[in-house]
Amino acid sequence: MSRIAIIGGHGKVALLLAPLLVERGDEVTSIIRNPAHAAEVEATGATPVVEDIETLDEAGMAALLSGHDAVVWSAGAGGGSPARTQAVDRDAAIRSMKAAADAGVPRYVMVSYLGSRPDHGIPETNPFFHYAEAKAAADEHLRGTGLDWTILGPSTLTLDPGTGRISLADPTDSRSVSRADVAAVAAAALREPRTVHEFVGFNQGETPIAEALGAL
Repeated sequence: MSRIAIIGGHGKVALLLAPLLVERGDEVTSIIRNPAHAAEVEATGATPVVEDIETLDEAGMAALLSGHDAVVWSAGAGGGSPARTQAVDRDAAIRSMKAAADAGVPRYVMVSYLGSRPDHGIPETNPFFHYAEAKAAADEHLRGTGLDWTILGPSTLTLDPGTGRISLADPTDSRSVSRADVAAVAAAALREPRTVHEFVGFNQGETPIAEALGAL
């Protein structure tokens, strides 16, 4: 059994991930901002903890993460203002990485996106630009930490049912992937040593998830 903290526990991927982890015997803490979401999180089998990670400082985050074996970052500003996108997707994410290290939590899985990189190519006039900048900065910071990190880079997300099968992909691949399969990849990555220190880009495919990750 592992103790796993999911930051952004009410997100669509997180709500699908938590029951997968609970079902296999892990103890899950889902960190959420809105107390009204606690019942929905509890229904997944996770324990909801209400904290605003946008304003919580590094020491507060470390206290929150202490005693866990792994962190999954699945939070985001959700297309809010550029300032809030930077505050959540970049600054709070980076604080959580430092907090994980401070708390002695070795494993960190970042849910990012397939095109995340410093030269993402999104023009400044595109509303997606600020998110791309924030994710690139957070992902680059994570690569420079001493954590056992994995960055998951799913392609365009859908609400389709999961298939349990993916293809490893590069940023030029335009196929989509279901959120259910993103959750399944996150669950599998937490236990697959080959994903440590890897950016795992993927979309819907024909290879069973465990087999795809085991081939890295």
